[in-house]
Amino acid sequence: MNHDTEILLRSVAARLERAICERDCPAMVTLQGDRNLVLSDYDYLRDDSTATAFELRAAEKAQQIHATRFAFVVPQVWLFEQDVVYGRAVANLPLREGEQELIAWMSYDAEDGVDYGYLPYVRRPSGEPVFEDHTVFTVPVQPYDDFPGRHLLHALTQDPGEPPSG
Repeated sequence: MNHDTEILLRSVAARLERAICERDCPAMVTLQGDRNLVLSDYDYLRDDSTATAFELRAAEKAQQIHATRFAFVVPQVWLFEQDVVYGRAVANLPLREGEQELIAWMSYDAEDGVDYGYLPYVRRPSGEPVFEDHTVFTVPVQPYDDFPGRHLLHALTQDPGEPPSG
């Protein structure tokens, strides 16, 4: 990940951290092209079709501003098992054994490609989140089909004649 993409990622992640502290859980994306544009969606985690619709709207905006870079962040709960990670939407329920609250992220730069990672956090007894540092996957990964940002990534990198996914 190059420096400009890292700055973009840290900026949008900081926005999401503030939202989580206020007990909000939107998905957010910062698009960088002719100008910077930040979009958010509070219903993103509701279901797959809502998530896909937001990402495709973000892709339209990205094309309008000639985006060459984006950072996509979404709060989730992950369960790490052997060689697999299971993800689910955040909820106001206690975590099950082995689950971890985190911000899942994807960044894309037209020159440097795609990076994936997460920003874990824990909660104090009062419920206040305490954020750790970003973890970047440094081994080859194959994110699941509905990993946050995948539809946006595909829409921005597909051939112009190819029909949009979703």
